[in-house]
This record gives sequence, structure tokens and C-alpha cells, in this order.
Amino acid sequence: MKKLISILILLTTLILTGCFESKEEIEPIVINGKTMGTTYTIKTFPIDESLTAESLQADVDKVLIAVNESMSPWVKNSEINKFNALSADTFMPISADFYAVVAESIRLGQSTKTLDVTMGPLIDLWGFGPDKRPTKTPSDVQLEDMKTRIGVDKLILNEQGLAKSIEGLELSFSATAKGFGIDKVAELLEAKGMTSYMVEIGGELRIAGTKAQAQPWRIAIEQPDAPLGQRQVHRIIEPGNNGMATSGDYRIFYEMDGETYTHLIDPATGKPVKHDLVSVTVLHPSAMTADGLATALTVMGTERAKAYAEEHNLAVYLISKSNNGLVTYSSPAFAPYL
Repeated sequence: MKKLISILILLTTLILTGCFESKEEIEPIVINGKTMGTTYTIKTFPIDESLTAESLQADVDKVLIAVNESMSPWVKNSEINKFNALSADTFMPISADFYAVVAESIRLGQSTKTLDVTMGPLIDLWGFGPDKRPTKTPSDVQLEDMKTRIGVDKLILNEQGLAKSIEGLELSFSATAKGFGIDKVAELLEAKGMTSYMVEIGGELRIAGTKAQAQPWRIAIEQPDAPLGQRQVHRIIEPGNNGMATSGDYRIFYEMDGETYTHLIDPATGKPVKHDLVSVTVLHPSAMTADGLATALTVMGTERAKAYAEEHNLAVYLISKSNNGLVTYSSPAFAPYL
């Protein structure tokens, strides 16, 4: 649903990496694959020269398959599908990974008020089909009724597992699962002693250490108003040891009945957002948290996102539209990465 602006990240990283390496350095391992309906790329500088790309990829795929089989709605017997089919007031024991994603999703939902992992039925109400285009406009009565049937406050998480307080409540981890997968792969690499790596899934990243010759990783943020069909660099940053997620819908909007819509919906209003914020980049030690925050801040709009970032000391970079062109904002916590 999000992050078309992040496609350029991987290309820029690979180009810049090639400029700094020399034959005297340890050869990096680069692996590519598919997961969660998208692709992944991992680049790492191993301390064990006997480690092969094939063996590392096998281990990475095991991690990502486990995440997918737990959290994907496309896997028949996944934990998320079992929970979505569960009756109200019934606790379901869940895995540690599932618990971690639910707990962070609830925390972010309560804190931001704009990230809601139970909002799938509301999105469906708007008729966003397989091509993500809306096909109908719900009535105000329908929206008010739907808002009573979603919300992270209706999830019950404790030592018994996870339950829902009303019938029909469903989970969707589209804003957090990819980031969690990135974090799990990073944990795997670090368990193998690797301290310099880039893990990318679907345009979201987690980075640690440096490239060859102690050069920092450098990542591009895309220019939101580039000509249609072109990709241009807005600016390049050095994210340090962080997860990085960029969200924006400036390329994804539709017209219906004379109105313009995006598929980013504010759970408070039940309606697609309409504001000037077109791109949000978040840096955070956890790629999962960066992922969720990027979506939440995009829904907020510029002024609310600024206030939230400063209140919570978040490293955030915003690009907004104005009558005089694009306007940028970087939070105080983001300044060291520019």
C-alpha cells in the first residue's frame, strides 16, 4: 500500500557502494530473493570468510518464511488468519514473534491515533479493489457504524495470548510486518557476528556499520514531484545504525465522482486523508517501528506530524506541497543524519 518512493533506495545504495570498495577489502556477500509479496536484498561484510552466499540465503529464507507463515493473510493457516477467524472473548496462544508485532502495533496505535492494524474492514468498505482503486463512497452512517467495529482498544493482549472484545475484529500487519522481517534478518546477521550490513525488503531498510574502507552507507530519498515515469533523488542521507522507512501517496491517488482519494485512511474520520504531506521518512533502531511510524505520520499531515516527532524525539524528515513548491522539514533528531 505504501512506499513506492522507496524503490530508488536500493538502486542508489548499490551504485554508491561500488564507488568505495577495493580488491583489498573482504568481498561482500549480496543475496536477493522474494518474500511477503515483494523482494529482498541483503548486503553484508562477513567476518567469517568461509561463509557462503548460499548458506546465508538458506538461513535468511528460513527466518522470512517463518515470519510470512505467521503474519501473512495469504497463508491459509497463518497465525493472523487463525486470529481473524476467532470468536470474541476467546484467547489464542501466540508465538513470541506474533506477540512482538501485536504489542508494538497496539503501542503505536494508542500513541499516534492514526495507525490502526484492525482497519481492514474500513478499507474494504471504501471498495479498494485489487488495483487499490476505490469503487464506492460509503455513507456517513456506514462510516460511523464501522468506526465502532474497529480499533486497537478492542484487542486484549496478555500472558494467555491474544483475544478480541467484539466479533469480526481482524488484524492486518501491512504497516509493520515487513519492518519486523527486516529486524529478524538483522538479528540473524548479528548472531553470526556481522556488524556491517544492509537489509532491504520492499524498499524498507535496516543498516549497520559501514561499507568498505569505513565509508558510511548512504541512502536516497526520492523527489516527490519528479516528472511522471521518472525517478529523481531529493537528497541523500547517512542513516547510521537504524531502520529506515519512507511513506507517501503522491504517486497513488484516484478520482471518483469528481473527488480525489488516496488509500491512506484516517481511522478517526473513517475517510481517506486530504492534506499537503507527500513524503515521510523515519529513522529508528527498529525497522518495524520506523515502518509503522512512517504510515502513522503520513496520515497525520504536516503540522501534526511535526508536533508528534518533536514531542517524541523522533528522527523524521517531511516533504510537503505548498503554493510555492515543495517544503521540507527535518526534526532536531534527524539533523545528525543529513
